[in-house]
Amino acid sequence: MRYLLLATLAFAAAPALAQQGPAPGVPTTIEGQRQAPPKQADVMVTIGFAPVLSPVWQGSTDYALSIFPDIRVNYKDDIFFSVPDGLGWNAINRNDWKIGPLAKLRFGRNEDNGGSPFLVTGGSDALQGMGDVDLAVEFGGFVQKGFVNNQLRARAEVLQGTGGHEGVVANTNLSWNGMKRDRSLLYSAGVRATWASSDFTNTYFGVNALQSANTGLALSRTGSGLVSAGVNATLTKPLGRFGRDGALTLFTSYDRLGDVVTQSSLIQERGQRNQFALGLAYGYRFGL
Repeated sequence: MRYLLLATLAFAAAPALAQQGPAPGVPTTIEGQRQAPPKQADVMVTIGFAPVLSPVWQGSTDYALSIFPDIRVNYKDDIFFSVPDGLGWNAINRNDWKIGPLAKLRFGRNEDNGGSPFLVTGGSDALQGMGDVDLAVEFGGFVQKGFVNNQLRARAEVLQGTGGHEGVVANTNLSWNGMKRDRSLLYSAGVRATWASSDFTNTYFGVNALQSANTGLALSRTGSGLVSAGVNATLTKPLGRFGRDGALTLFTSYDRLGDVVTQSSLIQERGQRNQFALGLAYGYRFGL
């Protein structure tokens, strides 16, 4: 029995797809042993959505409701694509190691309301005068290692951006995944951190001369280093036998911004370090 956890939607919780993108992680599967599962197709598709209450932009004091899409396509255990996790290939996939190339989208940021394309209600005027941030594409690779029957997973990604930002981003994640004995509830908990170059941090947190004139904020140039670190947790309830009716996932996260970005006048005068998020996701999985 294989359940696709929507745990990675928890990574999208902190203003996720808007500015910082989801933290690392591939769709999590847990294998049962009591009953033989229905035959699994080579191509598996998941369609879902997640209402999320989170800061409008990373570092914001304002909270808003967004609805994030979750569309996933997996070809065997080789190729994966999803909105949170990007497009990747497990070029090396043995002995609980997964290594391969990865490409991700980082959605833009709107100066008028501070939000992403998925904003439903609420917003922030703190970014007016800062200018919009365009969509960015990030290319790089990942390495993941499983421990304790693959329940404990460590993952790292390094990505080079182009478009909305030209910086280098490194994501790290350590998570524990498990389930109740009767498989009626699945859970995941983890810690994560994001590092980035100055080209990246200045795009989202720096204040240049034009932005300073437009906003009244002091000039700020941010450096390279820790952008944020935090924790996240999920509870997933499979619906129907073998999860044939989909799954509901409740998730929450807390992140704290690093010194590199909190020294910016944008955060000091219009933002805050502590970032909380809460969401509920539904996903339906089927084979082709």
